[in-house]
Amino acid sequence: MPPKDQARGNGAVLVGRQTQTECLSTVVRDLADGRGVVLEVAGEPGIGKTTVLGLLAEWAAEAGAVVARAHAARGATRPGQLITEILEGLEETDRSTAREPAAGAEAELRGLLGRWAARRGGVLVLDNVHLCDEHSATRIAQLVRTPPPGPFVLALAHRPRQSGPLLREALEHGVETGSVVRMSLSALDVRAISDVLGQDGRHTDALSPYAVSRPAPDRPCTEWRTQDAPVGHGTYVEQLHAASGGNPRMLRILLAARWDPDEWPLSAGPDRDGMLRAAVPVVTELDALTADAARSVQVAAVLGDPFLPGDVAEVSGLGLDRTLAALTELVDVDLIRPLPWGGGYAFRHPVLAHVALAHASPALRVEAHGRAMDLLTARRAPALLRARQAEHLVGAGSAEARQVLVDGAAEMMAKSPATAARWLRLALDHLPAGEQIDAPRTLLVLDQCQALSAVGRLQEARSLVHELLRHRADLSEDLLLRAYAVCGELERLLGRHQEAEAVVRTALDLVPRPLPVPLPPSAAELITAYGRVQLFRGAYGEARDVVREAVEAAGTVDPVVPYLRALAALGDTQLGLLPQAVAEVTACARIVDALPDTEAVTLPDVLAMLGCAELFQERLHDAYRHLERGLQATTGATRRLIRVNQLVALCHLDQLTGRLETMCRRAEEARLLARTSGVDEAAGIAMILRATGLLWTRSRRDTDRLLELADEGYSLAVAKRGWRAAVAVGLRAQAQFLGGDPEGCLRTLVEEGGPRLELLVRAWQPSLLALAGVAALRCKDIDAARDWVEAGEAAAAQLGLPLQLHHVRRARAELHAAEGEHAPAAELFFEVAESFRRAGLPLEHAWTLVTGAPSVHAAHGMQQALEWLDTAGKAARSCGAQRVIEEAARIRTLLTASCATAGSSVETMQEANVRATVALLTEREREIAELAAGGKRTKEIAEELFVSSRTVEAHLGRIYRKLDIPSRAALPRALGAVVHRPPV
Repeated sequence: MPPKDQARGNGAVLVGRQTQTECLSTVVRDLADGRGVVLEVAGEPGIGKTTVLGLLAEWAAEAGAVVARAHAARGATRPGQLITEILEGLEETDRSTAREPAAGAEAELRGLLGRWAARRGGVLVLDNVHLCDEHSATRIAQLVRTPPPGPFVLALAHRPRQSGPLLREALEHGVETGSVVRMSLSALDVRAISDVLGQDGRHTDALSPYAVSRPAPDRPCTEWRTQDAPVGHGTYVEQLHAASGGNPRMLRILLAARWDPDEWPLSAGPDRDGMLRAAVPVVTELDALTADAARSVQVAAVLGDPFLPGDVAEVSGLGLDRTLAALTELVDVDLIRPLPWGGGYAFRHPVLAHVALAHASPALRVEAHGRAMDLLTARRAPALLRARQAEHLVGAGSAEARQVLVDGAAEMMAKSPATAARWLRLALDHLPAGEQIDAPRTLLVLDQCQALSAVGRLQEARSLVHELLRHRADLSEDLLLRAYAVCGELERLLGRHQEAEAVVRTALDLVPRPLPVPLPPSAAELITAYGRVQLFRGAYGEARDVVREAVEAAGTVDPVVPYLRALAALGDTQLGLLPQAVAEVTACARIVDALPDTEAVTLPDVLAMLGCAELFQERLHDAYRHLERGLQATTGATRRLIRVNQLVALCHLDQLTGRLETMCRRAEEARLLARTSGVDEAAGIAMILRATGLLWTRSRRDTDRLLELADEGYSLAVAKRGWRAAVAVGLRAQAQFLGGDPEGCLRTLVEEGGPRLELLVRAWQPSLLALAGVAALRCKDIDAARDWVEAGEAAAAQLGLPLQLHHVRRARAELHAAEGEHAPAAELFFEVAESFRRAGLPLEHAWTLVTGAPSVHAAHGMQQALEWLDTAGKAARSCGAQRVIEEAARIRTLLTASCATAGSSVETMQEANVRATVALLTEREREIAELAAGGKRTKEIAEELFVSSRTVEAHLGRIYRKLDIPSRAALPRALGAVVHRPPV
């Protein structure tokens, strides 16, 4: 028989159906061994029952069995039609089997199947059994209860909700007695849909969504990263999974429609024809309906879920009695389902409503939308509901419909800005033509720009506002300030910092100084944009005075106050003015925390700025609280750029608090959102953060490719100078140090951060100076290390941030250890480790214990050092920090080896260290290391090993990092102690 591996031979598998695949393999194997079974395949429409039956038929035929298939259809013209088709199919399949005219169809069928199975073994596949007529259903139920003996498989697929009671009872009895094997197909999970879509998550192949090619064994680095990435909340794959419900047919329809998460659920996608082609099974069901049911289902699609019978009756014009009869028919065919309360109905799946509406005639759609609009207007329904009808009527020149679209867009802006942008575009397109840019048109354009910005369509929004500013002479002062503010924000989001500053500075000259009290909304919007532009340029000091003046001028009740105060808090934090920043954060948090959720979630950008300020001020609990509260108001489809900032800030928090798996997931989501929106700097930072998270959680053997990922992200992040570039420098240096490249770490910090790292993030300057000091120690430069640590101590004292001080104190402890002062080093390591533990930072706690273990061993003995390593291992395991676990094991080996050779001059501490580390070298690395240690040059090694000189240099770089040595000159001593040492 064909085992399941053989089914994979053509490169395709049933994605997400491993259990079902194994079940089919067992059925076919048992058939070959002379055992039969009744196989029930049950599930929702479109879930893949036909696909499973097809695979069974294919495998059974390849195993040598005779296979016959029959497919029930709605509206059988004569009783027992399916049975007749089965008999005709069997005769066609096996002409040597003669029919006996004796008894009725049932006996004839049983006799024919029995002889067929006894002679060769066979499989009868029956699809859509729930559609067969009552006479056929009775015969099939009897066949389920008493199948022919011998190697015979009866496989039937049905929808239990629509199957008759007789068949359901027979199948249930068979399951209880063991004669029926039930295969219930459930929805595909997110991972399966990710596999279906392919590596980039946007695969729209016309093939069945079950079929996916196996990846090639040698994938490039980019593919490794994509496959390895967890499917995060808010990603395209997760949103598509939610929209399709994991149903393969619905997934296929959405992909054919070119589904856009920004427009869902109001639209399935822009490709109506593609959707209808993929929805042929659904269209076939719609065409089989009676006229009343067809009209009712199309009107229900116009009204949208959920809908009431009375509304369908009024809009359709059928009257209540005919409508109720039609709805009963629609429930029977499982296109709609009654709601558990309220007397309403909803489509079985939202995709069905889009297919039904697209399949309706244009005349019916216009008529139904018009009547639905009148119905909702009479009820004074919210503009949001009326706009769903108005967008189909605005083309008729209705001024009322146009205004409804504008009002609906205002209500939809926070929930679905893409839909708001579409409605505003429709309203603009149908405004009366005019030569001048008047106020109504200007306001619509500005609102549309903000809606487009919220979904990451930045270039489109930028083009609109630049076209508007071309007519700036026709704009009032208020509208001109608003236009400049929107333009400046868009330039900033696109990373065009110089252009952004020029735009907002030009507009700022139009604002009177001192600022008027109360502050006009247009001036407040412009000053907020100006402050944000300077903040992301890394030059907030230039905007600080005007922002603080605006805070005072706005008073305490103006809606713009939270924006200005959050901006002031984050800006002062960036400048290192912590006393003022702490007070501002406290005041801003008091305002935001007093807001109910319905209001707070409309301010995700305020919550993002506030959370970032709290992160830099080391108020970690408050930062988590505000960032995650704001995250509730953003998705991958709405306010995505704010969500990127939230996710990046949460990644920093996750690393501090040891939530490394969550950190990697959030970083990948941030990268995807940023790249699809064209914000490469933010995408680069997300890539470095993810590389750092994986450096902590992965084995050392993955270091090189993770450092490549960090370097790729760094190149994106620093392409345009600004605050994000300064953040990226520190992150890359940390990744390089963690990856075993202290020289690269120092080079990144000094070349990009300035002589005393004054160009980097002010709030992190002490820890970065400490990092430089420890990196200098790894490079054997104690004098430079001392200078860095002293500079870090001065910066930490000035800032007064506890966690920053702890990092500097740990660097001071390492400096003590390097100078042989192990007793004070051990004491300082212990104090720092305890401080990190009390602060809730398990990763830093564990790393400090591992780093300090050799000093504890020297000062207090092996027992205490091992206790430190045990504690560190426990903390590291709690957050999945594999690198800390490996480092603890390396130090343990080192200390054990040094104890074993205590008092002997044969093996020094350095030799034991190399012995513990050299096992990390691959065979090729060890071969190259020995040749280089023997004095051979790079070119000679390359010629001897038949590789390129570049490959040799790359291997040597990895060897230096793994052996913790600075250069080739140190190789002979290191390898002489380990590789060439004669046996003792």
